[in-house]
Amino acid sequence: MLRPHKYRSKPPLRSKMRGDPLGESKNGVLRPDFDRSLRLESHGSRITSDAGLIAYRELDEVFGLTESAGENLLDWRTGSNTQHTMTAMLRQSVFGRLAGYEDTNDAERLSVDPAMRTVVGGRAKKRNAASISQMSRFEVDVLTSRKNIGSLMNMPGVWIDRVRKRKPVKEIILDLDSSVSETYGNQEGSAFNGHFGCNCYHPLFCFNQYGDLERTLLREGNVHSADDWRSVLEPVVARYREEEMRRYFRGDAAFATPDLYHFLEEEKYLFAIRLPANRRLQDQIRHLLTRPVGRPPRKPIVRHHSFKYKAKSWRKEIRVVAKVEWHRGELFPRVGFIVTNLRRSAESVVRFYNGRGLAEQWIKEGKNALKWTRLSCHDFADNQVRLQLFTLAYNLGNFLRRLALPVSVSHWSLTTLREKLIKIGAKVVSRSRYITFQMAEVAVPRRLYAAILKRIRRLSEPVLASG
Repeated sequence: MLRPHKYRSKPPLRSKMRGDPLGESKNGVLRPDFDRSLRLESHGSRITSDAGLIAYRELDEVFGLTESAGENLLDWRTGSNTQHTMTAMLRQSVFGRLAGYEDTNDAERLSVDPAMRTVVGGRAKKRNAASISQMSRFEVDVLTSRKNIGSLMNMPGVWIDRVRKRKPVKEIILDLDSSVSETYGNQEGSAFNGHFGCNCYHPLFCFNQYGDLERTLLREGNVHSADDWRSVLEPVVARYREEEMRRYFRGDAAFATPDLYHFLEEEKYLFAIRLPANRRLQDQIRHLLTRPVGRPPRKPIVRHHSFKYKAKSWRKEIRVVAKVEWHRGELFPRVGFIVTNLRRSAESVVRFYNGRGLAEQWIKEGKNALKWTRLSCHDFADNQVRLQLFTLAYNLGNFLRRLALPVSVSHWSLTTLREKLIKIGAKVVSRSRYITFQMAEVAVPRRLYAAILKRIRRLSEPVLASG
């Protein structure tokens, strides 16, 4: 005979964790419920998540970048504020941003991080790096003086020149472009920009063909894209004036101004600048605006034309190259004009101009990998300093990418490098004579890291004179 099953009420669930209900014991060990054999411990100054910064510090040492920059900054600090040198503070600002820490809010934790203390060097290696208050005074009070802002704006060019002495180049291509840095709140210089549709700053960037950022300028949000172009372009041009090399310039339609054409020709630059369309330009290519007869192919039908043109504000006639594209399924052609003093074929001029699209890609990398649009200070001068520090961090990252990466990983973006190379976890073991970083090999194995260091060391070898 079946007996009725007796249902027993289950006792209330009790946490298997001892001590704190969140799983933290008295000795600070965390133990998750799903696997009681796991013990989670935090070791602060004995563990780092940024061991890859050491490779960037090695590159910095080869070219003497932060050391020379720190020596050129005006230091008016006194007393206990001088515990860290200007070079050490600059390194902490630059390497912190390179690792993804956008401002000084993370300085307290980074001050005890073994990787940051190692790359900063000096007093930081034996004790701690600079605290939040020290870093804030450095960036907001010290660097915002007129002389130091000027020095910061010149530093990218100084760094590029130091690299160029080790890696000579035969030509320089300058790309000038503007971007948007959204603002929130009542920030000085913030204004609504109708093109971007937001309140923002409107910074101006000048890149070379290798992706190095030659010079940067933070501007108010409502200025024209080409506003104050001389402040950015003229110092860069002056640095290359005495060099024996071919010189080129590219810019979008915002920089199609006669003053810029005249300046570039005087400086012996060959240029290709997009030209806004108008009725007179359309009349010059009217014979290309008739739709091709027959069924359109899958690939666009592309036609080029070259002619001399002079606007009312221009001093003389300049060559204009037109490109007309007929796309399948589109009723009207896509038309573009480029003003240039290049003597190449029209197709070659268009190909050369299209290379400026890389500048837009590099700006996106700066936004994504370094978050250089995080300009959240109230004062405009403070945000100008922050943008310049981001510029230095970007260039240091780009130097390593183009000079030290093996071929197998040469395609890595700055974001990939931050996630895979910089963010290497390591256990730090200190001995009387040595400090050992026991690094994880999940994304970057030992062989790859060793290859990067080897390529960096080769950069320190003397440059042999040609001929």
